[in-house]
Amino acid sequence: MPAKVVIGAQWGDEGKAKIIDILSEKADVVVRTQGGNNAGHTVAVNDEVYKFQLIPSGILYTGKKCVVANGVVIDPEGILGEIDGLAAKGIDVSTLRISTRAHLVMPYHKGLDKAKEALKAKDGKEIGTTMKGIGPCYMDKAERSGIRVCDLYHEETFAEKVRENVKIKNDMLKYVYHQDDLQYDAEEIIKSYRAYAERLKPFVEDTTVTVYEAIKEGKEVLFEGAQGTLLDLDLGTYPYVTSSHPITGGACIGAGIGPTMIDECIGVMKGYITRVGKGPFPTELFDATGDRIREEGHEFGTVTGRPRRCGWFDAVIGEYAVRTSGLTQIALNKIDVLKDLEVIKICVGYKFNGEVIKYFPASLEDLEKCEPVYEEMEGWGDISGARTYEELPESVKKYIHRIEELVGCKITMVGVGPNRDQNIVIG
Repeated sequence: MPAKVVIGAQWGDEGKAKIIDILSEKADVVVRTQGGNNAGHTVAVNDEVYKFQLIPSGILYTGKKCVVANGVVIDPEGILGEIDGLAAKGIDVSTLRISTRAHLVMPYHKGLDKAKEALKAKDGKEIGTTMKGIGPCYMDKAERSGIRVCDLYHEETFAEKVRENVKIKNDMLKYVYHQDDLQYDAEEIIKSYRAYAERLKPFVEDTTVTVYEAIKEGKEVLFEGAQGTLLDLDLGTYPYVTSSHPITGGACIGAGIGPTMIDECIGVMKGYITRVGKGPFPTELFDATGDRIREEGHEFGTVTGRPRRCGWFDAVIGEYAVRTSGLTQIALNKIDVLKDLEVIKICVGYKFNGEVIKYFPASLEDLEKCEPVYEEMEGWGDISGARTYEELPESVKKYIHRIEELVGCKITMVGVGPNRDQNIVIG
């Protein structure tokens, strides 16, 4: 049985949760490998909408082991809130597993997140963070001053680390960010996190062993990415990126397994493209068509509620995602949103310094200068009722085939609506 990685192949918000939810039906283990509760995954099942931030959406299937792996940064209050919310809806959460190696988001991380963003906003240079403390938590991880889940169960070590961190963070908030009123009490944090530790204890284990043994036993393991390719710390539109690696390679590090254990790499794309926050966006629409796509596609953030910027499908970005993640197949979501448009456009290249380029630039200054080169295709009507590839209009089939040609990867799934049964598998 194969091990599959599912990642976002644009700027996030591609509808990964729906694809993961569908693939989870056959999976034995579903693994979240990076990010924190700054990511939002929405799944619609029988008219019930579930919103996930840390827990893998595979939890909706009874008996599936769901792993929050070492690459994830965990807000204990956040994950306990999700656990309680799911349990209240009758969902069995006993199969959840949390890595001993995952880093903890602490209260001061959230304070630093807000303080730094506020300082940058004065010069109009804010990143657009969700203020969940994810970036500062990953900073501590890289600086080797972070606190991990395993530390919760060594009380003296945990207390010492909290006290050391609080002293430094309070000084930063006071003297660097001039936030005299935002100071943290180490003893209060220690007390509250010990209570979290007791509640989390039944779920905590070495998940590198859990995942490895599942693959060696021939079980089907599904690795769930958050955010998207262009938010990758190394390969995204830096600095308007997240603090982890949402590409397929990040799944290996984030779960503690080697690349030879991965069989399939699935990239999720939308039939158009969206972005949240600042930064260049070559195909962005500033007209009534962009507004219509936003409203029809319900393009508002799961975590923040912020309206997403909308634009035409960008095949330059698509090819970049295929190349950098070694994608073996694509799930193309939300093409139903484009209904009733007479003309659909695809960006096939960028005009840059008087020539057409087909690669995605590293420099934001260069990307700002890129003008999209479009191909126009015939539109289509309402396709939300289609359940087979044969039922799709010819114009939709041509659109699918053209995207495949441009990005260099086969499209194996097409989404025509938000529900489980609105997903067409292509042979």
